[in-house]
Amino acid sequence: MKNYTFKVLVLLFVTSTLFSCKKNIAKTDREVNYVQENYDKIETKITMRDGVNLFTSIYTPKDKSKTYPILLQRTPYSVRPYGNEDYKTKIAPNEHLMKEGNIVVYQDVRGRWMSEGTYDNMRAYIPNKKDRTFVDESSDTYDTIDWLIKNIENNNGNVGTWGISYPGFYSTYSTLDAHPALKAASPQACIGDFYFDDFHHNGAFLLSYFRAIPLFGTPKDTPTDSSWYKIPDLKTQDQYQFFLDAGPLSNLDHYFEYEQLDNPALKNSEATGDFFWKELKEHPNYDTIWQSKGIIQHLKNIKSHVATMIVGGEFDAEDLYGPLETYKTIEKYNKENYNTLVFGPWSHGQWASTKPTNSIGNYYFGDSISIKFQEQIETKFFNHFLKGNGDKNSGLPEAYVYDSGKKEWNSFEAWPPKNAVKQSFYLSENQELTTSIIKETGIHFISDIKNPVPYSEDIKTVFTPRKYMTDDQRFAARRNDVLIFETDILEEDFTLAGDILAKLQVATTGSDADWIVKVIDVHPSIIEETNNEMQNHLKMSNYHLMVRSEVMRGKFRNSFTHPEPFVPNKKTAVNIKLQDVHHTFKKGHKLQIQVQSTWFPLIDLNPQTYVDNIFKAKKEDFKTQTHTVFNSSEIEFSVLN
Repeated sequence: MKNYTFKVLVLLFVTSTLFSCKKNIAKTDREVNYVQENYDKIETKITMRDGVNLFTSIYTPKDKSKTYPILLQRTPYSVRPYGNEDYKTKIAPNEHLMKEGNIVVYQDVRGRWMSEGTYDNMRAYIPNKKDRTFVDESSDTYDTIDWLIKNIENNNGNVGTWGISYPGFYSTYSTLDAHPALKAASPQACIGDFYFDDFHHNGAFLLSYFRAIPLFGTPKDTPTDSSWYKIPDLKTQDQYQFFLDAGPLSNLDHYFEYEQLDNPALKNSEATGDFFWKELKEHPNYDTIWQSKGIIQHLKNIKSHVATMIVGGEFDAEDLYGPLETYKTIEKYNKENYNTLVFGPWSHGQWASTKPTNSIGNYYFGDSISIKFQEQIETKFFNHFLKGNGDKNSGLPEAYVYDSGKKEWNSFEAWPPKNAVKQSFYLSENQELTTSIIKETGIHFISDIKNPVPYSEDIKTVFTPRKYMTDDQRFAARRNDVLIFETDILEEDFTLAGDILAKLQVATTGSDADWIVKVIDVHPSIIEETNNEMQNHLKMSNYHLMVRSEVMRGKFRNSFTHPEPFVPNKKTAVNIKLQDVHHTFKKGHKLQIQVQSTWFPLIDLNPQTYVDNIFKAKKEDFKTQTHTVFNSSEIEFSVLN
């Protein structure tokens, strides 16, 4: 009897446990499959004006009792999952817009994944199209919106576009020759020009993006639902040493040679080349090819019925230039348009995260910053222009910008703020940063091409770099080939709001050189530790926060189109524009400037002797040189009074 009772109790326990597990599993399924439970999915091919079909995935609310706006994202990164029965687990720009109900549409752009046609990386915009054979991303967006408005039931006639990074570029593109139904566009971390975003910075090639090249350049000639590109395997976790050992860029060619179309098995002969790598190699200067692919110059006539909200991250390592220049250009040439800027303490696309804490690398900025943006800014923007009356009284500020020093949001009537003034500091001797030239002299340092300055002290191999944007710069400050200039301990807050211009006066024993300027916030020795995820070897005590940084390849100092060598040992002006910041150097902190000539392997290694095309430079071109920075060099800040 005791044994029977025991078996019954065990059975009841097991049954109860299984029932509880089933309930939890069912609950989890409901949470994961919210989209499937509340939306119908349609897959279709939308025919463009030239007959090419673009694969499109459409999510429509199951509730058909009311009408909804359409939210459209066009992407080169795939609308996956494919199949009418396979659903995304999250749709729309954020959870609120998903749960409030919108028709959400994703489309593979021309030549990518399941769409037909030929892919063109940063396809050039064609103004004044002569006939239906003249197509670009603007016409493809127009034709897509036109089809959606006419064929998708329960739409309210209003369309919004959004996207982060490359999809952000397509969102910008949607505003050109915009369809009348397009009422709102939010380009986020949007590429503006591949010569200044992602793969180039002021003429320097971002070697750290090396592994991302096949993503854009691997040839493909048929629609596919599977990856056809292969990311290079460096077979090491030490990218610094890998690229140092590799030598000139031409030694990397074999990583971009594929056996045949749609089967990128790496091979050194009888190969099809990566067309993006080929483009990079053959066009080292800002020539007509790159100029044609930029979109910033075409934003001078945006239709007034399209409201824009540009979103960028203050510590976005990939696309910092794009969103700032997109906002400023629209603002300059389209004064009657609704155009707003959100610029926050984020890395690339981090505002789409639902993670409660907002940290970048070792630096903590606060809690719920991204979550509040999604609820209070992004959702409000789209609802106002797609569901509301769509007037200019959206309730949102013209510019909503985060002070990364005080760690607080500020609203501005214009960006940069109208009351910002220019103030210069000079790179004086004895490592001082002063408000006037104390003495005109030169500071020398040796730039050793066999021991370049690393951009990070971490031993790592990355797909694209991000963390370094807030990295502690003490490791660089303690090198002999990094010049340091800093103020005394600040007796009051010092707030930057706008761009920064480094006006260097330099010389080199060679005929070319890179010049890197970094703006550093040196924290006090006694300070609260705020980030539990900080690397073990670091402390906030004396933390050297990199606020902004930029490089100029010296031969492009006067023109990105027509490079020219340095005259050895001749004093030469090199101006470097650093992108906008909003940062308060708080009382008790110090403002520091670092100047160096290598930044490896974030950027490729400059031979330090002039070559027409660095992608064809030979080993013997690379030489160690001595550089000089003169004390008449100044850093011009935009300071908020």
